[in-house]
Amino acid sequence: MLPPEFIEEIKGSGLLEKSLSSGVPVICWPFIGDQLTNCRYSCHHWGVGMEIDSNVKRDEVGVGMEIDSNVKRDEVEKVVRELIEGGKGKNIKKRAMEWKKKAEGVISPGGSSYVNLEKIVTEILASKIIDQ
Repeated sequence: MLPPEFIEEIKGSGLLEKSLSSGVPVICWPFIGDQLTNCRYSCHHWGVGMEIDSNVKRDEVGVGMEIDSNVKRDEVEKVVRELIEGGKGKNIKKRAMEWKKKAEGVISPGGSSYVNLEKIVTEILASKIIDQ
């Protein structure tokens, strides 16, 4: 269960980014929009998530969607238990923590995001001095 302050902070947007930067693994059940891409990257490229197989059939992106309502509680429980207790879940939690460390590294002094932000601020301040 995610802490209430975590849920309150993201309010549905930036869930993936917040999860990665916090070292929280994700369980994906994608239906529309960017959920599909986020799920693919989380589960297959970054190794920080597991997908609930929902057998969602799509005619077009977000149109004519038919959801298989036969997804059983047992199927959801299986994925949750594997993430919490299983070997695959252990690896996923390890990868999530690795992503957290990467995120911390880029925003720390000397990290790429930190350095790039400093460059932007320096350029803005320099242009204001020249304009005066």
